[in-house]
Amino acid sequence: MGRFVLSPSTFITAMFVALSVSSLVHAQQTGITRRYTFNIMLQNVTRLCHTKSMVTVNGRFPGPKIITREGDRVLVKVVNHISNNISIHWHGVRQLRSGWADGPAYITQCPIQTGQSYVYNFTVIGQTGTLWWHAHISWLRSTVFGPIVVLPKLGVPYPFKKPYKEIDVWNLICTGEWFNADPETVIKQALQTGGGPNVSDAYTINGLPGPLYNCSHEDAYKLKVKQGKTYMLRIINAALNDELFFSIANHTVKVVEADAVYVKPFDTDVILIAPGQTTNVLLKTHGSHSNATFLMEARPYATGLGTFDNTTTAAILEYHQNRGKQQLPLLIIRPELPSLNDTAFATSFANKFRSLNKPQVPIHIDNRFFFTVGLGTSPCPKNHTCQGPNGTKLAASVNNISFALPTTALLQAHFFGKSAGVYEPDFPTGPVHWFNYTGTPPNNTMVSNDTKVVVLPFNTTVELVMQDTSILGLHLHGFNFYVVGQGFGNYDSMKDPLRFNLVDPVERTPLVFLLVVGSPFDSSLITLLGTQDGLAGPQWRGPQSEAASTTV
Repeated sequence: MGRFVLSPSTFITAMFVALSVSSLVHAQQTGITRRYTFNIMLQNVTRLCHTKSMVTVNGRFPGPKIITREGDRVLVKVVNHISNNISIHWHGVRQLRSGWADGPAYITQCPIQTGQSYVYNFTVIGQTGTLWWHAHISWLRSTVFGPIVVLPKLGVPYPFKKPYKEIDVWNLICTGEWFNADPETVIKQALQTGGGPNVSDAYTINGLPGPLYNCSHEDAYKLKVKQGKTYMLRIINAALNDELFFSIANHTVKVVEADAVYVKPFDTDVILIAPGQTTNVLLKTHGSHSNATFLMEARPYATGLGTFDNTTTAAILEYHQNRGKQQLPLLIIRPELPSLNDTAFATSFANKFRSLNKPQVPIHIDNRFFFTVGLGTSPCPKNHTCQGPNGTKLAASVNNISFALPTTALLQAHFFGKSAGVYEPDFPTGPVHWFNYTGTPPNNTMVSNDTKVVVLPFNTTVELVMQDTSILGLHLHGFNFYVVGQGFGNYDSMKDPLRFNLVDPVERTPLVFLLVVGSPFDSSLITLLGTQDGLAGPQWRGPQSEAASTTV
C-alpha cells in the first residue's frame, strides 16, 4: 500500500502511485512463527481527571507491541470479551495470499462477535520497519491500537549505522487522541445527524496527553537518553483524522524509513505525519551533558473550514544525570512547530521523500481509473433533523458513490460465488459528470449510496488518477504504491506526466492522505499508477481540466 499527504485549496496535489497484485506472493517463508493473544476487554482509564471504561487489548492503552522479523509468520488469536463486535487490521502489512487476515469488518471478514475468537495468520514479506495494528470497525480504533516492529532478517544489516537503541519500548512514539466521551457515542451521533463528529479533548503521545493540558501534568511520556548516542525513534500517527506536526526541541532527526520502506535519509527539525503513517527517524543526542528538559510536541496541520482539535500534546526528552553530580533544576525547552496551516512546509516536507533503491518500472498498464474523491450530501431521513448543508447529511464519496456497508463480508461473498445481493461489481471507472474541480462548485451535491466494487484479475497493473473535490482521508489496503508526482490545481493528463519521478519515487505502504480544502467544493488532485514492483509512465489521456458539470 502507498501513501501521500495532501492539503488545502492551495495545496492541490497530483500524485501518481503504483498498484498491482505482485509476484512477491511467491516469496519463500524463511522465518519463524510468532504467536500473540489479544484479549479485547474493558478497562478503566483516567486522563484529564476523567475516568471511563473503554475498550482495550489486554487492558492496555495503547495496546501491546508485536515484534517480528521480515519473513516471519505471525499468528494472533483475538478473543472478544466485550459487547461490541470487533476486528483487527494490520495496517500496512502486505497481505499476499492472506487477504482473510487483513481485518476490515464486512470487507475481508465478518467481525468477531461477543464471546468468540478468530486467529489472524499472515507472513511479513518484503517489509522492514514500523507498522501498526488497530481495530477496524466503527471508532474502536481510537483506543484499540498498537505498534508492529518488523526487524530485518537475521544477518541483514540496516542501510545505515546500527543505532544505539532500536527496539526499546520507550523508543516507540505513538500519537493518538483522547475523548472524555465514549468515541462510539461520538461517531454514532455524527452518523445520525449527518454533521461532523465532535472533536477529541486531547492528543496523546503513547496514550498520555502531557503537561500542556489541564489536570495532566503527571500524565506525560518520558524518554530518557544518554549523551552522544544515536537512537531510532519509531513514530506512528494513530489519530483518527488529523495530520500532525512533530518535533523535539533543540534536536534534529534523520528520516530513514516510512511505512516499513527505506528512504533516502534526510535531516529535519519537524516531521509531518498523516493518520495511519509511520516514520522511523534517527535521533543523535547532544555530546555534552545538559540539565534541560526538552519537550517533544505534536499538533495538527489543518487548513479546512471544519472543526478540529486545536491543541498540542507533549512528551519529555530527558538526559540521564551523571551519578554523583549535583542535581540542578531542569530548564524546560519547547520546540517551534509550523503554523497550523503551513502548506509551504507540508509541500516541502513531502517532496523530500525518495526511494532508497531504484525501483523496477513496469511499462504495461492493464486498467485505468479516474476517481473523484469528494464530500457530498445525502437526503435527511424523514422525521430526523440533520446538520449537513441545507438540512442534509454529509456523505463522503468516490465517483459520486457513497459506500453502503454490507452485512456479509465482501471477500466471503466473492470467494463462495454468492455476491448477488451483497455487492455490484460495476464501480465506475470515472465520474458520470466532469466539472472544473478548482472552479465554481456544482449546484447538485447529492450522492448515491451503493455497495459497488472493482474486481481485478490476479497480477493486474492499475493506473489510478484521484481528483479531490472536498475533504477526505483514504487508506487503500493490501498494496504498495510509488508516489511519483505532485502539483497544484486540476490534473493535466498531457503536461503532468512529463514531470513524474520515475527514477526514485518513494514507496508507501498504506495509501493515506488527507485532503483538506478551504471550502466544501474546492479541489485537490492525486494521480496513482503502477504495481508493487514499480510503475510505468501513463499512456492514457484522461479527462481535461476544463470539463464541467453540475454533479459531484
